[in-house]
Amino acid sequence: MWVEIFCGLIIYKLFKCFFYDDDVLDLESSDFNALFSVANRLEKLYGGKVYVGLRIPDADTGSRQNIDMVLVNKGEAVVISVKNISGFVSVNSDGSWVCEGGSEHKAERLPDPVAETKKQASILESYLEQRGVALPEGYFSCKVVLPNPKFRTIQSSPFPSEVITYDQWVQLKPEPKSMFSGWIKGAFRGGKKEMQESIHQKLNFTLSTAPMWDRLELKGNKYVLGELLDFKGKQEDINALKNIRRSKVSRLIIQKTSMFGLAHSKLQVLYSPRDYRSEGASGSEWKEVTVRSSTEVLFQPDNSTKVRKFKLSSVVSLTLSA
Repeated sequence: MWVEIFCGLIIYKLFKCFFYDDDVLDLESSDFNALFSVANRLEKLYGGKVYVGLRIPDADTGSRQNIDMVLVNKGEAVVISVKNISGFVSVNSDGSWVCEGGSEHKAERLPDPVAETKKQASILESYLEQRGVALPEGYFSCKVVLPNPKFRTIQSSPFPSEVITYDQWVQLKPEPKSMFSGWIKGAFRGGKKEMQESIHQKLNFTLSTAPMWDRLELKGNKYVLGELLDFKGKQEDINALKNIRRSKVSRLIIQKTSMFGLAHSKLQVLYSPRDYRSEGASGSEWKEVTVRSSTEVLFQPDNSTKVRKFKLSSVVSLTLSA
């Protein structure tokens, strides 16, 4: 009987190893997923471009300021903070928020999100000015989006106009590009003057080359923002990946090749050489290498102190910041 149990455990371990990725299952990526869900919806609703996961240098502190996202459209530039909070939320007199009954099952206090977002916008404006992008005074507006369906508000605690609650978020409807109406105009436009085309292009280029977190896209529509540290695996595979460094490569796409009998499953890694002159590479510029599926990515998520290991077989793509 013990032999049968032992054999059963071995079979279970092998099955789990081949068909499940513990790193993906263990990682709580809901906050990152919320970011990209909001970004994708804003682009569909208003067109333009949303830049996610910016890390803007702060000249005053010498550190980097994390900015969830910036929406840029003609005549539109909005610094947006996404708070994926659940439970009952109230606003204190000092602007801070108190969240009760959420996933933590205890009261959680958040510093004033609106004030934080306005500070981020100010730091971003200073950074853009240093890079030669002069915007009209007050051009940036700030919004805090609450996309979690489990978010609840206490009626006696009205939110500032910069806050888009979940109920307001789901009411957003597709609008013609560069056209806003009703409360949407008040929420996302704020009566700003239309940006000149040259400034608009320069702003997009500057944000596309600004410091950002690396972006790891996993199977199952999961995302992780953080920093690629290295690859781990057989020396042969590491040698094949030696040219993939952020100074040389901007993006990787992982494709599975085939598995023959007991042979190792192979993965095709397509990578795009970095080119600051354009946002992407043409098909002829992509290069490729083939490695074992057991090869791993060492990645440091933004919201964790622990280095994570992801099998390349669980990765869809990896975008590297310069």
